[in-house]
Amino acid sequence: MKKHVICYFVVFCAIIIGYSSKRSTTDMEATPRITVKYNELSEVKQFSDDAKNYNTLLLEDEHGILYVGARGAIFSLNLSDISHGSKKTIPWEVNYNDSKSCQLKGKNNQTECFNHIRLLQRFNQTHLYVCGTYAFAPKCCYIDVKTFRFSKPCEDEKDKCPYDPTIGYTGLLIDGVLYTASGYGFHSVPDIRRDIVPPTLKTEATPLHWLIDAEFVTSALVRESLNSTVGDDDKIYYFFNERVMEESSEFLDKTQVARVARVCKSDMGGKKILQKKWTSFLKARLVCSMPYYETLKSMYTLEVGSWDKTVFYGAFILQWRNLEASAVCRYSISVIRKVFEGPYMEYQDSTRKWARYKGDVPKPRPGSCITNEFRNSGYNVSQDLPNNVLDFVKLHPLVYEQVKPDGELPLLMKKNIIYTRIAVDRVTALDKEKYDVLFLGTDNGWIHKAVIVNEKVHIIEEIQVFKKPQPVENLVISKKENSLYIGAQSEVLQLSLSSCNQYTSCYDCHLARNPYCGWDGNSCREPLTSQDWVQMTQDMQNGNGGCLNNTDDAAPVMKLQTVLKGYDVLLQCDLRSNLASAQWLVNGTDPLEGDEGHLRVGVDGLLITDALLEHSGEYSCYSEESGLQFIVASYNVTVLLELPKVVHSDPTPIVPLPTAAQRSSSNLEFVYISVITVLGGLCLVLSIVLLYVYCQQKRKGKYAMGNSRITSVELQTVSSNFKDKSEELNNYSDGCLQIIPGEAPTASPRKLNPPPPPPPPPLPSEFTNGISTLPNMLRKINGNSYMLLRQSEESSSPLYNSFTEELSKILEKRKHTQLVEKLDESSV
Repeated sequence: MKKHVICYFVVFCAIIIGYSSKRSTTDMEATPRITVKYNELSEVKQFSDDAKNYNTLLLEDEHGILYVGARGAIFSLNLSDISHGSKKTIPWEVNYNDSKSCQLKGKNNQTECFNHIRLLQRFNQTHLYVCGTYAFAPKCCYIDVKTFRFSKPCEDEKDKCPYDPTIGYTGLLIDGVLYTASGYGFHSVPDIRRDIVPPTLKTEATPLHWLIDAEFVTSALVRESLNSTVGDDDKIYYFFNERVMEESSEFLDKTQVARVARVCKSDMGGKKILQKKWTSFLKARLVCSMPYYETLKSMYTLEVGSWDKTVFYGAFILQWRNLEASAVCRYSISVIRKVFEGPYMEYQDSTRKWARYKGDVPKPRPGSCITNEFRNSGYNVSQDLPNNVLDFVKLHPLVYEQVKPDGELPLLMKKNIIYTRIAVDRVTALDKEKYDVLFLGTDNGWIHKAVIVNEKVHIIEEIQVFKKPQPVENLVISKKENSLYIGAQSEVLQLSLSSCNQYTSCYDCHLARNPYCGWDGNSCREPLTSQDWVQMTQDMQNGNGGCLNNTDDAAPVMKLQTVLKGYDVLLQCDLRSNLASAQWLVNGTDPLEGDEGHLRVGVDGLLITDALLEHSGEYSCYSEESGLQFIVASYNVTVLLELPKVVHSDPTPIVPLPTAAQRSSSNLEFVYISVITVLGGLCLVLSIVLLYVYCQQKRKGKYAMGNSRITSVELQTVSSNFKDKSEELNNYSDGCLQIIPGEAPTASPRKLNPPPPPPPPPLPSEFTNGISTLPNMLRKINGNSYMLLRQSEESSSPLYNSFTEELSKILEKRKHTQLVEKLDESSV
């Protein structure tokens, strides 16, 4: 096994070296000139609905309609504007029972148990023909074009459409006859079939197998009977990948190779041998760049004029270990026809290998269409062919020669890019030459637009057409609407083929080398009239002619840049073209070839590091591309020793403002204190209310009242912790205070100021913010009553003595005052 790997690695390297020697890699590894991001797109029209997978497109320029087959629906869109509201819809969803049946078969309800539209073709002037997978039970229907409705109930058509929505499939309706190729049946056995009009034909399931694990890509009709001097028949060409059969080794056991096969349109099958089988089936190897490491991804048929000028453009994926790339090759119909007319291959039982057949070939030539030569020999249809010819066809389906691209080299190779779809348009430029424009869709939602000039590919631009990366599934071109239609999983897009409005100057218009666009002296646009073809300018060959004397492109405004000595400054130069290089001039004459001391030329511009005084001056950036230069940016740089001082006649005093941190800290402190104060007050009020209610329940509303006429007031405290208790202690053993009302003096309010309000209650220790708590004594309540709070059991406390002395003095003073008539009752 290791020997095989080493051997094929050497072959691989030899192939790369061989191709590189014929053409430099820089020629094939083309760089897109302009990159257009999704948010820079203009004039893009979009269509989407509740369905998904908009990958089956049928363009009818003559009717102005784009038919779209999606998952569970068919749409008819206005070709000039697909986003217009005049769309028509045919819903074609899978019913509940069929969906359940699909799940019982073990299929995925998220992907496979839906109706994916795989075929959408014009059947005749009044009807379309459509086929869908219909939850692993394929169905086909006829659509009335006028009403855009199914003309009759759909029928089960398991021989015309694959079960699997992901398997390769191609189909053509030609003169009412359906030619399809896919993996049919529940197990996806590959086959090429003809249906609708009998006799139905299939490929032969011989022990050698005409098709081995084939994955079909596309098919094409070539009208070779038109103006044929030999009376030839029209042919259908099929492009596909299959497991290699002509090589037998462990290393290549499961390797796929690209193929092209053909059948004759008028094939009727054999009479006894190859009955209801193709008698004209032949296949050949299709090569692009790296044999055994490439698979065909997409093929486009470009019909220009007569059938013998038909060309095919193929997009291939190249994979070998960690290498991943894409290649584009072009094939001529004349080369393909010549290969099918060459020698055959045969399977040799002795060596168990395929080799070139060197024996006698029977006549008429096996695998050929019925021509005038056949008819002159009495073979008017394929059923008239002799048995030895049909036996030979049965055992020799593969021809020996390989179909190689024009020039035997790929037109384009791109590393780290996967092309999923290709479409080609042939354009006549202002120089009256015809150029092929390639539209290449990638697996992450980009379109590369390229033109072939002198057998080299110039990528005009790369466009990000989808915001969410997704593969481009289909591409069709409308010459009438000058539009490209893109089918993908989430939507259908309509883009202009030309996009001339994005080129804002004569230089940009010519350097693009876009064959759709020319410069009219004021703008870049498409030539519309015969006068435009004479007056407008374009340079497809080099892209640098026609603008040397142009004065319409205004010079950029000079920008002023001031920098202190020793600092850095960046002078930006935005080059729109990826192929352009920046050229800097200092003071209009001195070019900067590269990094020079403090000056560094980079991709984004010119960086001046550690600026000096001598770096002051004018700097101009020019874009240089294809030998053409034009100015892009201009700067006037001034380097200062220090910042200029600003002198004020009346200096304004500067008041320092608190910083944001100080202000926020102060605000938070205020909020905290406010919250603490409010909560403390609420707690105290609640405590007093609860204590009052508790005492009222114990006392049952009874107070010990003295005579209202006595002149002295006696305050008695009742506390379980106070040792000098009064005689009535036992009557008030609840621990509450006994309050005896007294008489307040009747002095005039003018002489005596009213007593001050009671002091606020003491804050709890956790809310005092470091302030010591107040004494546990009530100093004065309503001016005439006093009490002691939390009195300790030791009467000798200094606090208690001071309170007793103060109380005695106040009571002694009240003896000499006149009492009021009404008592002032106080309570806790």
